[in-house]
Amino acid sequence: MKKIPVHELRLGMYLQELCGSWMDHPFWKSSFLLDSERDLEALRKSNVEMVWIDPDRGLDTTLPDAVEEDEQERTTLNEHLDNWQDPSMMGAKVSQVSYEAEIDHARRVYGKAKAAMVSMFSEVRMGNCLPVEQAYPVVEEIHRSVARNTDALISLVRLKNQDQYTYLHSVAVCALMIGLGKQLGLEGEALRRAGVAGLFHDAGKMRVDEAILNKPDRLTDEEFGLVKAHPVLGYELLREARITDEVVLDVCRHHHERLDRKGYPDRLSDSEISLYVRMATVCDVYDAITSDRCYKKGWEPALAIHRMAEWQQGHFDEKVFHAFVRTVGIYPCGTLVRLKSGRLGTVLAQNPNNLLRPRVRVHFSIRLDRRIAPEIVDLDLDRDAILGAEDPAKWGLDPASP
Repeated sequence: MKKIPVHELRLGMYLQELCGSWMDHPFWKSSFLLDSERDLEALRKSNVEMVWIDPDRGLDTTLPDAVEEDEQERTTLNEHLDNWQDPSMMGAKVSQVSYEAEIDHARRVYGKAKAAMVSMFSEVRMGNCLPVEQAYPVVEEIHRSVARNTDALISLVRLKNQDQYTYLHSVAVCALMIGLGKQLGLEGEALRRAGVAGLFHDAGKMRVDEAILNKPDRLTDEEFGLVKAHPVLGYELLREARITDEVVLDVCRHHHERLDRKGYPDRLSDSEISLYVRMATVCDVYDAITSDRCYKKGWEPALAIHRMAEWQQGHFDEKVFHAFVRTVGIYPCGTLVRLKSGRLGTVLAQNPNNLLRPRVRVHFSIRLDRRIAPEIVDLDLDRDAILGAEDPAKWGLDPASP
């Protein structure tokens, strides 16, 4: 392989790796045949300066200043591609920022992660091997966004519509796993493995007919059996893709297990269920019941947390569930809430000492039925209080843009 400047690229070259951050270019993947003039122009206009090309899979360069990789660079690149879950490859620590400062960047991560998952599903459904190496930049950027602000990306993935659920559910669980892992004190390798496990926990649904997954009516016994087989199908798919990480495989196969041995597919006992599986169970259920599906409308987060607390015995690990509630809050960031004062506001940040009294941006008057000048209200220091969550559509508001 050869490393060349972007300005030396030409159509027909095979891009093996784009040097730099995943967010520095408009493509969800960094390994593909460059056969589009539009893609070439987009790459030249991006922040990427150098790329690796593979002359065995596309055109070579005859330019004398093309840099052939030395042994050290080849080892680093191959480790990146073959062992993409290696935590040492996942970048440096990032500084925390406010919800407002992160939300626009989180939207970009959200969009690219969705495109990546759509493409992965398509590849498997066409009979191709799961392109696991493409998951590396997805998890990396989700991890970075959650590290900067736990709430921004998590609040966005909750807003997916029913048509996006199949693809964005995995992105949501990945972000929730990383946020929950932080709350439980996981760091570095352990935290990122949790993210990868979350991204691939439902991989088996790639091998379930899309018509069955999106069926609005009651499933037949045969169809339900196919859906229920997705943990084993996913486990086999990941093994075929040569994923050997035990955490990723464990979460994929066992995220529907229960502490009371009523789960599936292996009816594990409490002592046999790992921490990562306990985390994935909570994250998976929460995102499922708060999302709009083809057969039901999602619950508001406060109701979802209340119901999950009722199901906790035998279903969820108590310590993990309580940590999860501290992670997302009773009213997660981005939630539209009604205040005692007769105003509507959007939750901006949690108060760790009192989850019922977060910081809110007030921006709508119910009495006047119109927007008002935005005001930041810290309910922990204010006499106002939340009466409940509201549907933004009812008031003609965009939930993603308060």
